[in-house]
Amino acid sequence: MADVEQPKDLPEDALVRLDTQSGHYVFTSDLSVNEFVLVDEAGFEPLGMVMGSSIYHIGYQQSNWSKNQEMTVLSQAMYNARELAMARMEEEADQLKADGIIGVRLEVKHADWGQHLAEFIAIGTAIRAKDGSNHRTIKGKPFTSDLSGQDFWTLMRAGYRPVSLVMGTCVYHIAHQGLAQSLRQMGQNRELTIYTQGLYDARERAMERMQTEAAELKALGIVGVHLHEQSHQWGAHVIEFFAIGTGVVKYAESNLATPGLVLSLTDSGNAF
Repeated sequence: MADVEQPKDLPEDALVRLDTQSGHYVFTSDLSVNEFVLVDEAGFEPLGMVMGSSIYHIGYQQSNWSKNQEMTVLSQAMYNARELAMARMEEEADQLKADGIIGVRLEVKHADWGQHLAEFIAIGTAIRAKDGSNHRTIKGKPFTSDLSGQDFWTLMRAGYRPVSLVMGTCVYHIAHQGLAQSLRQMGQNRELTIYTQGLYDARERAMERMQTEAAELKALGIVGVHLHEQSHQWGAHVIEFFAIGTGVVKYAESNLATPGLVLSLTDSGNAF
């Protein structure tokens, strides 16, 4: 997927809110009490909640009724819309001079005023290292992560640090079966290979794109991987597979415990 240009169009109210927070009037956070304490113990301070939004028109693409195929127009739209929301969230974090954002949530809400309209929202808590050390990505952006405060503390204790929230998406059309084929398999136990191949291919593409993003950021690995799938409003045979996780690198300056990397993969039916 192509890089999306960093937007410079934050609302005036957002800039006022961020200016107030950067003056340390009061920080806002969706961290729990335990998360707040552990983030502090990890050497970071919360600066404020940051968010980004993009209302996006999802284009139309004709599919072949009897063929497994990626819907590339839809895949690109779903990726670009999330990237725009993420970029605006990162821009808010920049305004706060944050090192990174933790607890990032990505949501998709379909608008009632249009069948092909959806709002993509990114929300998280901006944090900054108390010792002034730099934790930004190789592209100079604040790091992003969907790790909880507890997981962030554990990761830092193990000698690793988050680099970026990485993701991959694939919107895929699963072929329909003809009437004759459906009748032939009626009452039989047999694998439906056309469905198996389609779903397998779609998941692999989403996972591969997520891994490519991590590789471009020089990440060592990806932790907390989730694989979501949902048809949104496209019908039963068009499904989005969305892979997301946090890319990590070895924290070379850490003098803490012996590092250990744990990968976890969770499959869920709720899409972002």
